[in-house]
Amino acid sequence: MLYKDIHIGQFIKERVEEKEIPMERICNFLNQDEESIEKIYKSQTIDADILLRWSKLLEYDFFRIYSSHLILYAPPSAVNKPVSQKSDKLPYFRKNIYTQEIKDFIIKRITSGEMTLDEIVKQYSIPKSTLHRWFQKMR
Repeated sequence: MLYKDIHIGQFIKERVEEKEIPMERICNFLNQDEESIEKIYKSQTIDADILLRWSKLLEYDFFRIYSSHLILYAPPSAVNKPVSQKSDKLPYFRKNIYTQEIKDFIIKRITSGEMTLDEIVKQYSIPKSTLHRWFQKMR
């Protein structure tokens, strides 16, 4: 799965087909008509509250697609950047979430020779110790 270009409507449609959920049930759950559902399938982006409802209906965390994108493609933070204060209003996530798909993607790039460990560390900001741990668990 490629996380660079996300077309969330397409992912939703694929999951609906996979789960074989009838259009009537979708319309009732989302309180929308068939035309609106078809528009969602064609949309590259949708509102977060609607995405949350889709996640519940289809029993799939669509937000994780965006988290995976951030892990792989967000610019690395500056080394000497001052540490900011934790916000009392927003939740603080201590660690990045590396899904199995991300681990497989990174490991494949290394084992195929496409990228070196140092290139992975530099481009994706994944610590070397984490990469070594992934390889140890593979054995």
